[in-house]
Amino acid sequence: MLKKKNKKPLSEYSSWELIGYRFKKNKLAMLGVFMLSAIIIITLLAPLFIPYEKVIEQNVRQKLQGPSAQHIFGTDELGRDMLARVLYGGRISLLCGIAIIVIAFIFGAIIGGIAGFIGGKVDTILMRIVDALMAVPPALLAMAIITALGNGVFNLVIALAIAQIPRFARTVRSSVLTLRNMEYVEAAKCYGSSSMRIILKHILPNGIGPIVVAATLTLGAVILSISSMGYLGLGVASPTPEWGTIISENKINIRYYPYLGLIPGLCIMFTVMAVNFIGDGLRDAFDPKSKN
Repeated sequence: MLKKKNKKPLSEYSSWELIGYRFKKNKLAMLGVFMLSAIIIITLLAPLFIPYEKVIEQNVRQKLQGPSAQHIFGTDELGRDMLARVLYGGRISLLCGIAIIVIAFIFGAIIGGIAGFIGGKVDTILMRIVDALMAVPPALLAMAIITALGNGVFNLVIALAIAQIPRFARTVRSSVLTLRNMEYVEAAKCYGSSSMRIILKHILPNGIGPIVVAATLTLGAVILSISSMGYLGLGVASPTPEWGTIISENKINIRYYPYLGLIPGLCIMFTVMAVNFIGDGLRDAFDPKSKN
């Protein structure tokens, strides 16, 4: 018989192994991973089971049919299959959300890293610009940008990314201010490393915890913002499906056909809930002292 391998004590774990161990011990975080993974897999594999034609195919004779074997989620007022629209709408919501986070993180990291590392007048000027952006609520700022640029997926991503840049800039700047006087940073300066290399190679990797947590929690807020913009008619334009747009298209009939709003609404709720579970788990894993 094979002997079971003895687990090494926690004292021998590396810092990243400890973070992974604490994250896996968080049941809600693992539930969030399972939920989000299931949503991503189902939406990404949708083209294998449902052709895109089902999303825009109209059949007025079958309009406003309740859930059935033929149409699992029913049909809308134009006879379009709700299952197809919800699945393809999830692809747009998730991909747009991830794109927004990536863009906001890149520009926020550059601004916050430069401001925190160089300091002085550069820090003052950059942070005053960030403060000016933060003075406007993100949703209102995004609405103003979309109104100026026009509707569309690209403009929606740009608008919401600009609205989220200040949060990442502040988070990165805080990490840089904490780490810039550490011994390994001073050693890198003595070796003649450039400021950008020090920020990218030494400071950001060691201060990644708060940034990852902020990015994860912001993803949930961004998905809600995407749906909100779609519901207000400022996001993804019909007939392209998106969860908020789907609810907006069917808001007149929701009173008598509640499944039209309930199904995409539940998709939004479970996705945001899963992301928040993961974000809370990451926060506790990176900083167990912050756990109540």
